[in-house]
This record gives sequence, structure tokens and C-alpha cells, in this order.
Amino acid sequence: MPPRKRAGGQTELFTVSSTKQIQDILWKAADKLRGSMDAAQYKEFVLGLVFLKYVSDAFAERRDKIAESLTDLPESRRADFLDDRDEYTLANVFWVPENARWDYLVENAPQGVGELLDEAMDAIMRENPALTGVLPKIFNRDNVDKNRLKELVDLISDARFTGHGDRPAQDVLGETYEYFLEKFARAEGKRAGEFYTPSSVVRVLVEVLEPYSGRVYDPCCGSGGMFVQSQKFIEARAGRDHTHDIAVYGQEQNERTWRLAKMNLAIHHMDPVGIADRWADTFSDDKHPDMRADFIMANPPFNMSDWARRESDPRWRYGVPPQSNANYAWLQHIVSKLGDRGSAGVVLANGSMSSKQSGEGEIRRTMVEADLVACMVALPPNLFRTTAIPACLWFLTKDKGPQGAKGLTDRRGEILFIDARALGTMVDRTERILTDDDIARIADTYHAWRGTKSAKAKNQTYENIPGFCHSATLDEVATHDHVLTPGRYVGASAAEVDPDAVPLTERIEHLRKELYANFDESSHLEKVVRGVLGRVDV
Repeated sequence: MPPRKRAGGQTELFTVSSTKQIQDILWKAADKLRGSMDAAQYKEFVLGLVFLKYVSDAFAERRDKIAESLTDLPESRRADFLDDRDEYTLANVFWVPENARWDYLVENAPQGVGELLDEAMDAIMRENPALTGVLPKIFNRDNVDKNRLKELVDLISDARFTGHGDRPAQDVLGETYEYFLEKFARAEGKRAGEFYTPSSVVRVLVEVLEPYSGRVYDPCCGSGGMFVQSQKFIEARAGRDHTHDIAVYGQEQNERTWRLAKMNLAIHHMDPVGIADRWADTFSDDKHPDMRADFIMANPPFNMSDWARRESDPRWRYGVPPQSNANYAWLQHIVSKLGDRGSAGVVLANGSMSSKQSGEGEIRRTMVEADLVACMVALPPNLFRTTAIPACLWFLTKDKGPQGAKGLTDRRGEILFIDARALGTMVDRTERILTDDDIARIADTYHAWRGTKSAKAKNQTYENIPGFCHSATLDEVATHDHVLTPGRYVGASAAEVDPDAVPLTERIEHLRKELYANFDESSHLEKVVRGVLGRVDV
């Protein structure tokens, strides 16, 4: 077979070695297809290709390992083992039929790449029930530029996903999938809110909750970023062998986003079955009615007014949330899903901390008095490209007591307030991120307050820091009419207090005199102007 003609990006690809450089080149190549198809399908299209490469590579790698273990067997018996599906599924590898394997697709692409890809997606779903209805079959449509599609397939084939440290190709493809999700979020701006939460915000939730084991639930899971970050946390802290210590469950209303979440979990070696068998609205069609989760993380749509409200819903234990805003519906739904010692972290608009409209203030008071609120964090602005609305984090828990052998600090009747508005670094004109140090400062403060194992390991103890954190009693919160804005409790930072400053009463008196002097001057100037105008003969 003659050597394959190289597309433009391939020459560039052969000169790079880092994962980031490969991802950038692939993104540029994929972006060429944007104008030739429906913008809403573009994301599925590109991520579907990356997923197909992933399952094919994972299958090939598993097949090679099986073959290595069969060297002592006669050739005639090896084929039976190589084609034994249990050898793959037991290793959490999807079965990939021959016509869906990447080498087959590349070799036969000149005969019709779009049709081949659609058939491959169909074949994989048919052979793997967990992926039923998940993969896109949109490659053979008239609006797809087949020449550019073939170039993209060739480029993905030549990308050196292996050889980056000791990580297998599947890990690098998982990172590529995440990289593309972030790029799509940046490209789509406000529309990306339904599937993407900024990674630094997700990391704060994960680092505070520390989901080492148990059930992790997200009632509006988007593309599954909370789950992926939880797995990364476990891998970094406890090792790769413990990543299956958590079971993930979620729900997503948007069909396309539901597909992305399924693929995202599968590409990170996580069971996608927990994301329900179908997309659905959490309020009208709860896919996990019996859920009792150890950890819940969520970034619901901010201030959602168009939601399926039913006044008799048993989830509204602390008050019926208004039709005009679903913030307290999300909070109460999450509380209803917490296990006896479960904890939750929720991203909401700042208004949720102080709103008194349509009964929200009363619901908040009831939740505070039930001692469900553990910590409130005010986030800095510009963390979200998808909205300019300021955001905060609610951390809820069912049990603020010592929790037996855990020996936690007893925080019953207290709430920790953290004002993180001064943290973060602008990465461009409109976007801010929380750095590793910022995230660690927030998480360490919470763990020191709660007296967790990680705080004890670092020998950290809690103390109030003016301008940053304050532990308030429920009585103190009541004096603020149960408004939970951290700025009310942490006060001014020490740096903001000038010991040499003029006392407030003196400053007011000075301003008063200055104002009266300006009034006198104004009266004088008015008289002068009137006199001048009176002498004007028109």
C-alpha cells in the first residue's frame, strides 16, 4: 500500500511531543469542521471521534495483554481467548467489533469515512448495552465536509497518545476529552453553562468534601466534571487502586449533555450506568428516588424560573420554593438525598444567601435552624465565563458532631463563613481562576475548622481571621436575620484597619463642615451668576 498522503496538520504533529501541543493541533483541525455543520452538533461530533479512538485503543491494549498471557498455548486455541468478551468486560474494557476498530476505519476511510464512522458507532452501542443511545451517528450527513473529516481521522491516528511519561494512551485521551470540553466551553460562552463548571470551582468542592469512598451524586451533572475531579482527587491522595472506591450517580436534563457525560465517565474508566438510562428533569422525573449519598456536588442553573414545581412535593421539607426561582428547590432536593452523615457542596448565585423574596428568607431560616449549613464561601468575580452573576458555595451536612471514631471537632450550632472574594488570578481580560494556593487556603480553613484527618496530619488548628473567615453561632446568624453573606461575619481584614486613621466621629464632622462650606460656595456662585444674567441686555 502506498504511503498515505499527509494532511497539513500532520506535518506539524510529527514535530511535537507534549500532550498539550498535540491537543492544540487536533483542536485546530477539528475547528475547521465548525462551519460545515450545525453548531449544536459540532461538540458531539468531535468528542464522539475522540471517544471512538479511546475505546478502540483500550480494546487493542487489552487484546495485546491477553495475547502476551497466551504464549504457552497452541495457536489454534489462542483465538478463543482473544475473542472471549468476558476477558474484556471484566477488565472494564468495552467490546469493539472489527468494523469499529480504529485501524479498520483508517484503512477503509477512502471508501466513505462518514458511513464507516456511523456504522462503527452503531456497532459499539449494539455490543455494549451501557452505551445504548449514547454515541453520535451524525458523520454521514450531507452537511459534513468529508475531506476534512478524513483529515481529522488521519490526524487523530497519527497523534502520539502514548509515550507521555508512564501514562497509558487511554489516560492521555481522557485528558484530551477534558481539554476539548473546556475549549468548547470557552468557545460557546453563556451557552456552555449547561455542561461545564470551571475546573478550579469544582476542585474547591472536591478538596473540601474529600470524597474518598461511597456514593457521589450530582443531580444536574452536566458533562460529569464533578465525578472526574473526584476520581482525580482519590488517585492523587490514595492511589490509582482506590479510584473505584466511589460509585457515581447523576442526572442531566439535556440530551446532548447527557451523552457527553456518559462518554466522559467511560473515557475515565468510570461506570456510566449511574447517569441513568435517559436524560430527564430532576424535579419532574427523579431518576434516583431512593438515593442516599455520602457526597453531593452540584452546579445548578442560577436563579432558574422555568422549572417543574409541585407544591405537594415531599422534598420541600423546609418550605415550598417559589416558581420564580429554583435555588431553594435545588438545596432542598440535595438535602433530601444526603445520607445520615452525608455532605454536599453546591454552587449558587449570591442572591441565595440573602434573598427574602417569595418566602426564600423563611426557607433559609428553617434550614439554618435545622443546623444543615456547615460553611458558606463567597467566591471572587469572573470565575464563570458563562455568567456575570456573582457566585457562592453552600456546604451542607447532616451531622456536625464528632462522628464517632472520626473524632471531628464538634461544630453543632455553628457555621463557618469564608470570604474568598479577594482570591484568584485573572488569566485574561474577562476570566479569573483560583490557583492551587487559593484552593488549598479555602479547603485547609474548612478542614481546620472541622478538625478532619487531613487537618490533623498538617497540624492545623482553626482560628478566625478578620476579613477572611469566621465561625459564627446560630444565635449570631439570627441577629443578622439569617442572611448568610460571609462579608457580614468576617469583618474587615487587619490590613484594612489603619491604627493611625482618624476616628469615625471626627471624620463625619470634617465631612459635614466640608459639605456646608460647599453649600455656601454654591449659594455665593448662584448670586453671582444671577447678577451677571440680570445685566445682560438681550
